[in-house]
Amino acid sequence: MIKVTESAIEFLAGVINEQDIESLHLKVDVQNPGTPSADCHLGFCEASEIDDSYLMQDLGPFNLYLAKNDEAWFEAAEIDYEVQGASGQLNIKAPMLKGQAPDDDAPLFDRLSYFIEATINPMLASHGGHAALTAIEEDKAYIQFGGGCQGCGMAKQTLSQGMQSQITSAFTEINQVLDATDHASGENPYY
Repeated sequence: MIKVTESAIEFLAGVINEQDIESLHLKVDVQNPGTPSADCHLGFCEASEIDDSYLMQDLGPFNLYLAKNDEAWFEAAEIDYEVQGASGQLNIKAPMLKGQAPDDDAPLFDRLSYFIEATINPMLASHGGHAALTAIEEDKAYIQFGGGCQGCGMAKQTLSQGMQSQITSAFTEINQVLDATDHASGENPYY
């Protein structure tokens, strides 16, 4: 379970009480766990919204719910409220949330996948897109675009003028990066 300090419980109980909704609690979950783009979300929930896919942590004035599938990512996690002068700040520390970069001796697929998540996807996110490594064959890497990049008229340029040079510079084993995306089925391209 997540360690929640007394100061955080007191602060969060006050925030919940201000909502004036009976049986209001908090739930925490993670998006993109184990990747550099992992993000933790703490939000309100009513007890009736929670099913048996959540773990319940009774904190006294309210419950904190954690999705069972996310439990491992919150190992050694802590929620704290730090008073700083006349104000304060709620901090959620979850050291396992983003996972760890693969070692240099990890398989090429794992290292390149992590590189795409850490280096390329943050840039593509500004257009609502993302990329994923689908395969490596000999010296070729196959990338599949999604989101705003799937069906985008600029995907070819993004791949050839940006991604390929970054990938081939970082991974000398790769000489070519190819698009494995079905762009015709893209529902919300950026362009």
